Amino acid sequence: MKPRTSWRRWGAIALSTVLALSLGSRAIAERRNLVSHPRTPYRLAFYNRHNRSYRVAGALHFAHSKLHDVLLLTPFKNHSAEDAKLYAEIIDFYNNPPRIEPSMELYAPYSARATWRLFLTIDSIHLLHEMTEDIMSDADIPWNQKGKALYEAYEYYKSTYSDIALSPAPLDVTMRRAAVMMKPYFSLTRNYYPQSNNFFYAAHWWHPAVYESMMVSGNDSEQDATMQRMEDLFQAQVVPDPPLRMILSREGMPRYSRLSPETANIFDNLHMLHGITYDIFAYDGWTVEEKRAELYRVLDAMSYQPGDEKLVRKFTTPKPEINPLVYDQWVKSPEGAMSQMMLEMLDEMMPMMANSSGVHGHQTHANRETSQPHDSHDEEGENHDNHDGHRGHGNDENHHQDDDRDRQANSNLSEMTMSAEMQEMHEQLRTQLKLKLTPGIQEGEIPGSFADAMHAMMPGMEMSSHSMKAGESNPKMVEMMLEGWRQKYGDLADIEGIDMERDPSPSELSRRE
Repeated sequence: MKPRTSWRRWGAIALSTVLALSLGSRAIAERRNLVSHPRTPYRLAFYNRHNRSYRVAGALHFAHSKLHDVLLLTPFKNHSAEDAKLYAEIIDFYNNPPRIEPSMELYAPYSARATWRLFLTIDSIHLLHEMTEDIMSDADIPWNQKGKALYEAYEYYKSTYSDIALSPAPLDVTMRRAAVMMKPYFSLTRNYYPQSNNFFYAAHWWHPAVYESMMVSGNDSEQDATMQRMEDLFQAQVVPDPPLRMILSREGMPRYSRLSPETANIFDNLHMLHGITYDIFAYDGWTVEEKRAELYRVLDAMSYQPGDEKLVRKFTTPKPEINPLVYDQWVKSPEGAMSQMMLEMLDEMMPMMANSSGVHGHQTHANRETSQPHDSHDEEGENHDNHDGHRGHGNDENHHQDDDRDRQANSNLSEMTMSAEMQEMHEQLRTQLKLKLTPGIQEGEIPGSFADAMHAMMPGMEMSSHSMKAGESNPKMVEMMLEGWRQKYGDLADIEGIDMERDPSPSELSRRE
């Protein structure tokens, strides 16, 4: 009897063929380089010493990988069912973790075909994760030499993967460069796939907890005991009741962030890249090619740029003495560094948004005479894919008009204060953004993405066609946000390094209330 090929296999083959053909020659021609471990004395130290944690990492990376294909290959309208289905798979995988670290391509083959650069970027930073975990695990590396070894690992990553390396600058900078808040996809995954999203928030608690558990326990056997306690906490409390925000390195591993700010910032940038990618893939208003163009724009924006090293220590630590073995309400809360960053970005964009909405602020006499309200158009829609204004269709004439408006806006912004009406709208937008940053759908939240909420609240606001289009952004808006960051944090003193001359002990930790 001939072996029977299952309908699932035929379906997978057919779907793979269709997807590959839809990507065009540009995607197919992309070089398929791979990531490989360098030969180092500390290689496999994390695997050998903390195998339980090593296998947990494999389960977390399965979840990260699999969601790409779920979002790319299933319609958005099925989000509830797909979220529940994937979450069940994730928990099963966590309870029965793999023995070795999977590559991204293994569990998301279709997304790998569509966006190979993304997966190469992720795998290269997963390698950096493993190298830094090995360094911290290896007792043969003296405690006071850990920082040197970590910096060498960063330099290896930066030079070996120079064409795709993410920036070591804080996420506050790279998020402003990426300019995703006004895109039609922003916030879709956290709001409409909350179970899967929140598991990733648990994973982003786990990664800092690994490093910080090592930082408080030193090289000796106390490290082994502390890591086991951390995994017990993760299993008993964090997975069943995950944080409601993405924990940044400076929040969850302040000691390690001071020791190796370059790698700590890169890990933040990777974790945010995961979220942005999921939102892009969830949005069903674009083709696969358009999603790829937008994702690669984001990758370019978040990649290394000359001078980024000067910014690596431009951050503060809200809980510098945090106990990684305590899981409390501060960690669980949706409010933290991530929400503060997003609200700052909204504040920085608001003057230009006010200018384009036709609701002008108070201006000086000279500008009042020369400035005229812009024409507006009404493109309301309840769902995130219902209005063409969010699909980015435009032409060269639109681009020139947008540029003219941006130049006029920039020339007037320094002279403008928002009217009382616009200040009230600003507060309402801040409220909506806070709701969008909270996983799931909250009472009073406008359906769809944050861009949908803005459009519903400010129907007169002209969505710049070239900034809403896949693969494009508004450079004036980006510069406005970066200037806002420079005004707030440009003069911030670099955070100091951490003393590594003495092996620490977890007995020195003070429990936080």
